[in-house]
Amino acid sequence: MKETELYIGVMSGTSMDGVDCALVAIDADQVSLLGHHFTPMPNALKQQLLSVCLNQATNIETIGRLDHQLGHLFADAVLELLEKTHTPTDRVTAIGNHGQTLFHQPDGPTPFSVQLGDANIIAAKTNITTIADFRRKDIALGGQGAPLVPAFHRAIFSASEASVVVLNIGGIANISVLRPNQAVIGYDTGPGNMLMDAWIETKQGKKYDHNGEFALSGTVSEALLQQLLNDPYFALPAPKSTGRELFNLAWLQTHLSHFSLSDADVQATLAEFSAQTITNEVIKYQCGLTPQLMVCGGGACNPVLMRRLAEKLPDWHVTTTSDKGVDSDYMEAMAFAWLAYRRHHALPSNLPEVTGASRLASLGVVYPA
Repeated sequence: MKETELYIGVMSGTSMDGVDCALVAIDADQVSLLGHHFTPMPNALKQQLLSVCLNQATNIETIGRLDHQLGHLFADAVLELLEKTHTPTDRVTAIGNHGQTLFHQPDGPTPFSVQLGDANIIAAKTNITTIADFRRKDIALGGQGAPLVPAFHRAIFSASEASVVVLNIGGIANISVLRPNQAVIGYDTGPGNMLMDAWIETKQGKKYDHNGEFALSGTVSEALLQQLLNDPYFALPAPKSTGRELFNLAWLQTHLSHFSLSDADVQATLAEFSAQTITNEVIKYQCGLTPQLMVCGGGACNPVLMRRLAEKLPDWHVTTTSDKGVDSDYMEAMAFAWLAYRRHHALPSNLPEVTGASRLASLGVVYPA
C-alpha cells in the first residue's frame, strides 16, 4: 500500500500578523492536520511591507531585501514546526509556500500578482523541495489567480442536500460555494479583518480588536455603512478578487472625511460592513433545508462578527470549520500543503469556473531541495 505523504503549508495573509505553518498528511482520499505552528511577523518587517503595499516610494533594493528576509522567516517557521512535531526533514515531500502578497492586480491591461519570500532560501535552509508562485500561472491563463482554496474546500467538504458555504475571514473575506450537483463558485466578498485591524492599530496601537470589544463600545453609523457599501467592487460579477490595493486606510479616510464619528463608532461600523458584505453574497446561494456557513480564518474568533453573521442569516447553520474537524486557524495553510501535493503529482489545482482561467492547470513552481 502506498505510504501517506507529508506536506507543509505556509501561509502569510493580507493581515500580515504572522506565518501559519501546517504539517499535513495526504493520501488519495484524506487530508489530515498533524501539527501546526504560528510565527509572529516582526513589526519592523510588517511596516516595511505595508509601506510598499500602499504605494509608498520604493526601489528594487528594498524589494530584494524584503524577499530575502521573508524567505528566511518562512524557512525558520518551517524548521520550528518540524522541531515542535518531531518530524524528520526527509519525511516531508514538499513545502507549499504562498508567499507574502505585495500587490494583486488581476484585471486591466497588465494583469499580475506579486508574492515575496524567496523559495530558493526556503528549499536550501530546510532541505525540503519547495513549491511557490501559485497564482501567476492561473493569471497567465486569463484567470484572477484567486481564490485558490475553493478547490481544496471541494476536496474536503461536500454538499449533499443543501448549500455549504466555506467562508474564510482573513484580511480579505472569500467564499467557496458548494451546492448539490453544481459547479463550485468562489470569490472575494470584500474586506474581512483588514480595515478593522488597521483602524484599531492606528487609534489604539493594538493588532486587532480582541473579542470585538472596541466595536461593542461603539454604535454603527448607517450613513457611513451605506457609503462604504456603494463601492463599485461589490457590484462586480464573479470571478473577482481584491486586496489591500483597494481596501486600505486611505480608502477609508476618504469616506470618513464626510463624517464626524467617534473611533469606537467607526470600529463598530467596520465590523458591520464586513458582516454585511459577506451576507449579501452568501444569501444568494441558499438552497436546501439546512444550508451551512462554515467559517475559518481569524474572523472566526471575533464574536461580534460571528454573532452578526448568524443574525443576518437566520435560515443558515453558522459554525466554524473547527466544529467540522478542520482547524479554522490553519485552513489556508492546509490548502497550500494540498496545492503542493497536487503540483508534486502534476494534478490540476485551479478551478476555472472560480478563477476565470481558460483551462485547468497544475499551479506552482518547483524549487528542488
